[in-house]
Amino acid sequence: MKDSVDHKLQALEAHFKELDFIKDNLTQKFEDHSKTLANQGAQDELWTAVLSLKFTSMELNILYSYVIEVLVHLHTCVLEKLPDLVRSLPTLASILRRKVTNKRIRVVWESVLEEYGLQEADITALCIFFVAHGNKAEHYIAKVRQMYIRDINFMISNMVKNQALQDGLLKAVQVIEKGKAEMAPQEKKSTVKELIPSVKS
Repeated sequence: MKDSVDHKLQALEAHFKELDFIKDNLTQKFEDHSKTLANQGAQDELWTAVLSLKFTSMELNILYSYVIEVLVHLHTCVLEKLPDLVRSLPTLASILRRKVTNKRIRVVWESVLEEYGLQEADITALCIFFVAHGNKAEHYIAKVRQMYIRDINFMISNMVKNQALQDGLLKAVQVIEKGKAEMAPQEKKSTVKELIPSVKS
């Protein structure tokens, strides 16, 4: 009798463990599904925000110029760290696609983002902006951008209401402007050298 009771208790215990496992598994799947839905919802909001921007074509071109320069720069930085993969990573899209399954690419990509103070959410926002407006926008060089708009940060903060999109655009401007500031002394130095005639002994 005791053996029979023990056997039933063991069976019940095994059954409860199985139920616990199923419950944990379902909970994990539900959490993953919720995250997926949340990400989809956030991307839908981003698309809506990008497509409803009230900028003039000139303002849109200036924003596009910052976005494309950042995306190209990030692509270049990754290739510099992975010279053996230059041919297999011809575009930024190829990096974004392959980093999911390739740890080496993912580690380099994450280090590049960290170096420039960027998050994956910023890249998502910038890529959506690029896809939405890339077919009709034009690239303006820095001097042209400065002629039209003195304070791009104020324009973005004032006109872009979606926080994720605003953050992404502001960081894009920051990366490019910081890069220009770091390059300026080198450019000035080279210009001075060009002005001084070489002295032949």
